[in-house]
Amino acid sequence: MKQKVRVLIVDDSATVRQTMTRILNADPEIDVIGTASDPFIAARRILEEVPDVITLDVEMPRMDGITFLRKLMAQHPVPVVMCSSLAEEGSATLMQALEAGAVDIILKPRVDVPQFLEEASIQICDTVKGAARARLKGVATRRPDDTKTREPQQKLTADVIMPPPIAGQAMVRTTETIVCIGASTGGTESLKVILEALPADCPGIAIVQHMPEKFTEAFARRLNGLCAMEVKEAADGDSVLRGRVLIAPGNRHMLLQRSGARYYVTIKDGQLVSRHRPSVDVLFRSAARFAGANALGIIMTGMGDDGARGLLEMKQAGAVTIAQDEATSVVFGMPKEAIIRGAADKVLPIGHLPMEIIRAGRR
Repeated sequence: MKQKVRVLIVDDSATVRQTMTRILNADPEIDVIGTASDPFIAARRILEEVPDVITLDVEMPRMDGITFLRKLMAQHPVPVVMCSSLAEEGSATLMQALEAGAVDIILKPRVDVPQFLEEASIQICDTVKGAARARLKGVATRRPDDTKTREPQQKLTADVIMPPPIAGQAMVRTTETIVCIGASTGGTESLKVILEALPADCPGIAIVQHMPEKFTEAFARRLNGLCAMEVKEAADGDSVLRGRVLIAPGNRHMLLQRSGARYYVTIKDGQLVSRHRPSVDVLFRSAARFAGANALGIIMTGMGDDGARGLLEMKQAGAVTIAQDEATSVVFGMPKEAIIRGAADKVLPIGHLPMEIIRAGRR
């Protein structure tokens, strides 16, 4: 029998603790082993039983979540998912949490909006299960067997977002290469490694990183201050230009489009695709249709299979396709699914990816 992911919930709100417990325990692959209203109580519970994953609030009495996270990573590393309310002013703090070792970020569920609660439940459970598989630096974590996670009754594909194809739509080869990257769990720090290594004249890059709304803007600002290329959260109609990186806004899908020789992105609402919004499949499949052999597709660390089908379509359309290898992936889920489907031309460690992007710009 498959071992359940054991979770400790740390939040000063009793309502949030109760809601999170109800959501997580509803998943047959997860078991909430306890809750704590502050880090001191959490520390005592960890001494009694070490969880596989901790969900951690940012602002709590007696000790804030970031301080507790840093102490935890230094003394007893456990995969941590930061749990935050939807507050733009707190997004920079969440970036600090990722730098301090948090595996991922989730939004606190809102019980007053049924659709939000339903989608949040899917994303919270998937994020927690992905965190349990995460490879932390310097520590071997318990990794549940890599069988498929429980799926909802209907798992939507990018067809619900993609515009209908135009008859005779063929991609003429251009001198510009468009780079499309998809990542999830562990992707924020991995993308930082790649983008910091790129010069300012690299080909235009479009990125889907699974991340809640508001936080993608802070993530883009943080990278823009570190990288030679311009990095920004994508807005509808933004051109994909040499020297620019566009990051899909949280909770919105991003598609690549083309008008003549100009590439640009459209930003759309819509249903979850492959259990995500934004979805890597939406970006990759639009790139296959509108960029074809002019594109380079890279699928990186993350749980699940989002992006695997799209990467295969990119390859079939003539694009060069790459999957991050297992050794350097925090979670070897999305790249593994792409490899199994035969979607990747190459399987490479993260350190090789910047040079592949630079080479693509010289093709």
